[in-house]
Amino acid sequence: MAELGRRHRVLGLDLPGCGLSARPDASYSIDWHARLVAAWLDRVGVTQCDVVGHSFGGGLAMWLLLYRASSIRRLALVAPGGLGRALAIELRLAALPFVVERWGQPCMGAVTRLLTHLNGSSLTADERRQLRRMNSSAGTARAFARTVRDVINWRGQTRYFLPRAEEVLPLPATRLFWGENDRIIPIRQGEELCSVLENCTLERFPGAGHYLHWQRPEELAVALLRYLAAPDVPRAVLKAALTSSRAT
Repeated sequence: MAELGRRHRVLGLDLPGCGLSARPDASYSIDWHARLVAAWLDRVGVTQCDVVGHSFGGGLAMWLLLYRASSIRRLALVAPGGLGRALAIELRLAALPFVVERWGQPCMGAVTRLLTHLNGSSLTADERRQLRRMNSSAGTARAFARTVRDVINWRGQTRYFLPRAEEVLPLPATRLFWGENDRIIPIRQGEELCSVLENCTLERFPGAGHYLHWQRPEELAVALLRYLAAPDVPRAVLKAALTSSRAT
């Protein structure tokens, strides 16, 4: 964010249940999240913006188009959810009813410690402690469990944006950024999206996994800045064959 902020006004929000935001007793569905983010954009007075989203945030960025498509100039999707069923086993297990919500809170700090140890090579010790402290806040497990259950079941992802893409045509410019070794959400889902959207490109990061913003922050920032600064990036377009097949 600091690197992006050298050239852009950057607004980074903690979604409900995350970071320093509250953990209300709410549905945490992706529709609920999208409506909330749309209201937040209105509240802070943002009428035009580029949106960068990672993982669930990437899926949410696409879902936000259903509510604020006219406000979004370019989408930058970093290993986004919502493109296919395949998903890591641990997230499918987290979707089991009531397991994480009822008994997961004492484990949230330990899980965060493991994730940052395995994936957070660029994080300082203080940043890792801060993440553990925030994720140990009461209500985090409930928010996480409900968020997961709305988009995932034991077989994988269940919410997909493409079947609803025609509701928001024209689409904004769209680019994907993905680690080639991503075992959480496989890169082939990005390849499949590019196969059905014209003007959608995929930037690959060899040797990187799911957490590009932790593993390759400088490299990702450079790629994002290059995309956001490029003149006349064309809008993504649903290919005619896909559109006609859905119409029938």
